[in-house]
This record gives sequence, C-alpha cells and structure tokens, in this order.
Amino acid sequence: MCGIIGYIGKRNALPILIEGIKRLEYRGYDSSGVSIIDKDNELITVKEKGQVVDLERKISSRKNLLGNVGISHTRWATHGEPNKENAHPHNDYKNRISLVHNGIIENYKTLKDKLIKEGIEFKSETDSEVLVNLISWIYEKENDIEVAIREALQNVEGTFGIAVIDKNNPEQIIAARRGSPLILGIGKNEFFITSDVTGTIIHTKKVIYLKDNEMVKINRDDFVITTLDNTPVDSKISIVDWDISNIDKGKYSHFMLKEIYEQVETVENAFRGRIIEELSTTKLGGISISASDLRKIKKVQIIACGTSWHSALVGKALIEKNARISVDVEYASEYRYNNPIIPDDTLVFVISQSGETADTLGALREVKARGAKVMGITNVVGSTIARETDGGIYIYAGTEIGVASTKAFTSQVTILSIFSILLGRMKNLSPNYGNKFINSLRELPQLIKQTLKLDNQIKKIAESIKDSTNALYLGRGIHFPLALEGALKLKEISYIHAEGYPAAEMKHGPIALIDENMPVIAINLNNYLHDKMVSNLEEVKARKGRIITIATEGDNSLDEISEFVIKIPKCFVDLQPILVAIPLQLLAYHVAVLKNLDPDKPRNLAKSVTVE
Repeated sequence: MCGIIGYIGKRNALPILIEGIKRLEYRGYDSSGVSIIDKDNELITVKEKGQVVDLERKISSRKNLLGNVGISHTRWATHGEPNKENAHPHNDYKNRISLVHNGIIENYKTLKDKLIKEGIEFKSETDSEVLVNLISWIYEKENDIEVAIREALQNVEGTFGIAVIDKNNPEQIIAARRGSPLILGIGKNEFFITSDVTGTIIHTKKVIYLKDNEMVKINRDDFVITTLDNTPVDSKISIVDWDISNIDKGKYSHFMLKEIYEQVETVENAFRGRIIEELSTTKLGGISISASDLRKIKKVQIIACGTSWHSALVGKALIEKNARISVDVEYASEYRYNNPIIPDDTLVFVISQSGETADTLGALREVKARGAKVMGITNVVGSTIARETDGGIYIYAGTEIGVASTKAFTSQVTILSIFSILLGRMKNLSPNYGNKFINSLRELPQLIKQTLKLDNQIKKIAESIKDSTNALYLGRGIHFPLALEGALKLKEISYIHAEGYPAAEMKHGPIALIDENMPVIAINLNNYLHDKMVSNLEEVKARKGRIITIATEGDNSLDEISEFVIKIPKCFVDLQPILVAIPLQLLAYHVAVLKNLDPDKPRNLAKSVTVE
C-alpha cells in the first residue's frame, strides 16, 4: 500500500526517484525516503515523516546525493507509527544494504526474536527492517547478496514487493514480489523498478509486470528475471497505452474533482464497442464463456471491497431484475474465511479498481481452488487480477489518482449494467427493453455533463453541512447502494461520520439519531418507490431532520419537506445510479475542501490496498 521507485542508469538518480514517489504519493503519504549509492560507493539514506515535499525540503540542504543507482519509497503505515525511524528505505545493521518493501511479513516477530538472539539491534518498529536484517545476516554467511535475498524470501510468510541495493554491488538493483505489485520499466540505457507504472510513465512505456514469486536482477545494461528458486523466466514486454496527461491535474484544484468531471468520457469508454444494436443486446469480449454456457448460469457471485462492493450491490439489483438470476454480493475480506459455497452453474466476478487488492486476490484464489469460473472487472491492464482470472472486463477509466474512488465506481456500474442486459437478453428480456437500454446508454454522457452543471449549487449545500458531525444517507431499491457509497465518500475525505441506510429501515434504529442538526441526504428519483420514499422523509421531517434530496428534474413534490433539492436529469431507471453518484461525489468533495482538507490524500487511507 505504498509507492516504490528504483532507478539504475547513467542519469543522476535522485531527481528521478523524488519525481517518481511524488507521482505515487496517492498510494501512501505518511512518510518517505531515498537511498542512493553515491560516486564513492557509499550508501546514503535520507528519510522524513510527512509528505514527499517534506523529504524534498530535507534533501535540498544535501549536496552529496549524486549517484546513478537508488531506491525510494512513500509509505502507508502498517507496522509502527508514521515517523522518520519507521520510514523506508530501511538499512541493515551493517549499513551496507538498503531495502524498500510493500506488503506485510506475517512471521516478522519470530524472525526478529531470532535475529535479536544473534546480537542484531533494531532501530524501527517495522516488519520491513526485520527483512533487511535477515537478508544481511544470511549475506554474512553466504557472501552473495542474490543468494541471501533468495534464502531470506524463502523464510518469510506474507506478502512483499521489494527492491534492494547493496554498496558492495553498486551496479545493480535486485527486486522481487509475492502478492504485492512490482513492475520493471525498460528505458534507453536505463531501468526502473516500480510498484505502479504511474511512477515511471514519463520515462518509458515499455514494462514487464513481474509475477508472484519472481525476482529480477537489474544491472546497468541488462536484467535477468527468475523465480525465487532460480528458475529462468521468459517474460513478455508490455506497452503502456496511456500518457502523462492522465496523471496531471490540469485546470482542476484536485485529482478528485478532475476525475469526477472525467466521468463524461470514462462512462462512454466503458460502453464503447460493447453494444450489438442489431440484436438489441450488449457484448463483453473478455468473458471467456460461450453463449450456450452463459445461458446455463443459474447464480452469480460478486466479490469486492469498499466502493467496488457498492458497485457490486448495484450490479446485483440489475442482474436479478433483468436476468432473473440470484446474485450474492460478498466482502472479499470475509469470503475465503467463511468456507464459501459455490454451487454448480455459478459465475463468479471479482471487482477491483487496481487489480491488486489483497483481500480480493485472496478470494479469487479461493474460488479457483474450488474449481469455479471467475471473471475480473478491473481498471489496470496487466494487474494481478487481470492475469489470474479466467477472463474479464477492463473498465477503461484511466488512472485514478484520488484515493476516494469516483470514476472507477461509475465505470464499474456501467459494466455491470451491460452484463445484466447481455444475460437478460439471453434469457427473458425483450428486444424493446434492450433497445431502450442501448439508446439510454448512449445518452448518458450528455446527462452526466448536465448533472455536473449543478456543481455550484452543491457547493452551497456543502457550506451548510460542513460543520456537521454526523450524516445519514437514505435510499431504497437500486438507490440503497448509492446511499452507502455517498456515506463512504463523506467519511473518507471529510471525516464526518456518515451511514447509509435503506430508508424504510431507518425507523428500526437510526431514527433515534435524527434531530435539527442531522443532515439527511435522501435519494428519491422517479421510480416505483418514489411515494414510499416520500413517506420515509416525512418521518425525518417530523423529527426536525435537515433533508437534502436528490430528485428528478421536474419533480416538485419534495420541495416543501426538503431544505435543499438537487434535481438531476431524467434517466432510464437502470442507469439512474450512475447519475446519482455524481452529486454525492461533489457534495463530499466540497465539504472536504471547505474544511481545508485534501480530498486526494485522506488520512489513514491508501489507494491500492495490497495488505490484508
């Protein structure tokens, strides 16, 4: 859940390392550091608590950080509080090797106790320092850094993406992964190692995605990839097909706002080329199941975490409605520990924006171990989930830098709505309904553009609730998952406690919390539950709750009972969740900004959750 950049080449490494971890800061931002092997083959390490800019200030006074080999890291704390001592890189007890590490070493206490008995002292609270000292201790005996790294990694339990430099071997970087992403970037007379192509895209688009239990030894002129047990690997070079503009804020104050506005394009990207107009249906080429086998599917399971879990709940509603197939939505973090039941004729989906979410990967592997077909929905080409699933769908949302997911959510919902029509048309859905969906899907980008024009109105509403300490989000039917998602967004970036609830369930508990200080954000568009929802809001009004309603343009029935009404364009019912998400995202964004918080870097959170 952190960012790694390593460099070896002919250029001065430091500017490349700093620039790289700045681009990866969305993956972790509570401390950072760099290690350089300088011109005299000395190992120099500088670390600092806080953001990369704090490290940069510290480095500005140093004149001796000149070298062509180095590693850097921006951290999201797992073991030990965020401070300089716990920051990466970690040097060994002899100060000759330096290591950056993403992941968790689960047996670090046992290893640490063993090393302490050998007389090794520790400076940090981290599991990562245990790993670098274990490597060093073995290095003392074997006198070979490569052998030491291999042996050490054979003795650790857990996950890792590591990069190691050694002042005794100043012309190389050694990196390895298990369960935490690591990518080799191939430049002209230079190489990079990174946990995310975002960090090196400015330098090269040629990459190799390391697989689990692979290790790469990078010299100045070449590299060799092997398995951890030293079996040679023939790896494929991939070309990253997006450019640097994807990771620049452009005219926007924050990446989150930019990504909210990008949904005009990203939703269209998600459905482009996936419509079969003449058959009134849709297609998803990544699903490696024949039409005849798809027709036999009797159950769907969708496994995800966080925002992706909310998109899965929308998918459940749509698939059950359009295909009349039972759908279970499971938390990935719980799935594999619950001895899951996967009946025959079940299709399993895993959803992850990054394609590297540790809990989702664990669930995926459990599904495969039980012999079931599993498809992936992800945003990142070459990610572990993309490689390990039996097939799947890219959402094509482009790089999402903001930690609180926005455009990935609406793209995931778009994909799931397309799948619901694909399956529905194979079973019982009429061509007329298929045509209506397709035509509405094509109109959706324009409707998103119209919804974004409500931005200034939503900012004024945010001003009225920014000092609240709690908020309640209500929805019914297909809009209940949006209540959950809206509440999550507010929690993530404004630190206001918020809960999403099915509106009719409110009277079974949460109604006790409602008073004149409680903002209640209600989703009530024109559909079959509209009048039921009005009755629920009357209950809120009777307790003096402050009602903010998201309603359909032209619907004036909620004006009297609401303090504010956000009226979004009329939309086909299956696609309403995509439009509803936008004012919820904007509301959370503006509340955070009005509270002088950085919505791109909420405290305690990281973008890609690669630990359990």
